[in-house]
Amino acid sequence: MKILVVGSGGREHALCWKLSQNPKVEQIFCAPGNGGTAQVGENIAVKDDDIPALVKLAKELEVALVVAGPEVPLVLGLQNALQQEGIPCFGPNAYAANLEGSKAFSKNVMHDAGVPTAPFRVFDEFEDAVAFVKEKGTPIVVKADGLAAGKGVVVAMSEEEAIESLEDMMVKKVFGTAGERVVVEEALKGEEASFLAFCDGINYALLPSCQDHKAVGEGDTGPNTGGMGAYSPAPILPKEKYAETAELCIKPILKHLAAKGEPFKGVLYAGLMYTENGPSVLEYNVRFGDPECQPLLMRLETDLLEIMFACIDGKLNDIEVKCTEQTACGVVIAAEGYPASYPKGMEITGLEDADAMEGVKVFQAGTKPEGDKIVTSGGRVLCVTALGDGLAAAQKKAYEAVAKVHFDKSYFRKDIADKGLKRL
Repeated sequence: MKILVVGSGGREHALCWKLSQNPKVEQIFCAPGNGGTAQVGENIAVKDDDIPALVKLAKELEVALVVAGPEVPLVLGLQNALQQEGIPCFGPNAYAANLEGSKAFSKNVMHDAGVPTAPFRVFDEFEDAVAFVKEKGTPIVVKADGLAAGKGVVVAMSEEEAIESLEDMMVKKVFGTAGERVVVEEALKGEEASFLAFCDGINYALLPSCQDHKAVGEGDTGPNTGGMGAYSPAPILPKEKYAETAELCIKPILKHLAAKGEPFKGVLYAGLMYTENGPSVLEYNVRFGDPECQPLLMRLETDLLEIMFACIDGKLNDIEVKCTEQTACGVVIAAEGYPASYPKGMEITGLEDADAMEGVKVFQAGTKPEGDKIVTSGGRVLCVTALGDGLAAAQKKAYEAVAKVHFDKSYFRKDIADKGLKRL
């Protein structure tokens, strides 16, 4: 069996690595891939947003499955295009992918499905949005409606900051068409958790809780990034609360979309904020998070390929999704300057030494092969992930592995999982 994985990040390296463990898998292709995916399969230089080229590639390679890593190809209709050609795709159709592709669509679905979320308004006119901000006061959250590579959300602490954000999005169009429409919502206070579920349109199988670290600096300071590390499980969402939380934020969405005739198949990711009034959904993603994917797949014991086909075929209830009781912790090593400008092309050493440690896997993100070397090519370069008996052990092992890896001008947070340890 041949498989095509779409994307180029640490998540895609983790997906290729996990899928390669199935003995039925003969070959894995990754488009466009990175230095890590090149070690598991074959990279092909097709961009993840070029739907016609991806469909053509899947047909030429005669793959049995396409796995969409990032959200962009799903929002652009990759699943729909492949379905027309009779090629199975793991990931939702374009309509369901709007849960991530459009903040306004997502908030309206949450409202209609009865999912707890922050009070909000949607605006197409700059003046109307400004008037609303002046009426409501701050702190307030301003979100670009469309996809903005994780950068289209501003938690404005002052009226000036909120209006400046609205001007950037709606007038200056710094995010292009993604900011023509905005969502303005109440700012929630609390601690975040990530809750993911495999879905087959009706049924779901829950993954363990997880917590991402979005800010670039220790103590959650500095600008937001794509994620500087993650660990699973997250003590703020313990196992005994999974079923109850799914009733709150997974089941209503599946039911709502199924009733629309647009069943959600793939991974549904609820970003939760634990406020003084209980959990509230900040956003939905329609794919594995990155870096949450890496610790979650380290813990997953059930065969991933089997799960993916069960989701596509509507047979998720026929299998049991099991994860190890061990804890996983992943620490992202980035290039200095990320998420702003950063250097590229630094040689990475020590990868084999870290990978040789028991219960450790280094997932590559912003890397590329250069002859016999692996060099940096992005801002988030690696996610060093470790399993341990408990959070303290997993954290300790992850940082021991981080110490074995080196590239010039590297940076990592030294407090990944500290919030979880404080809750134990």
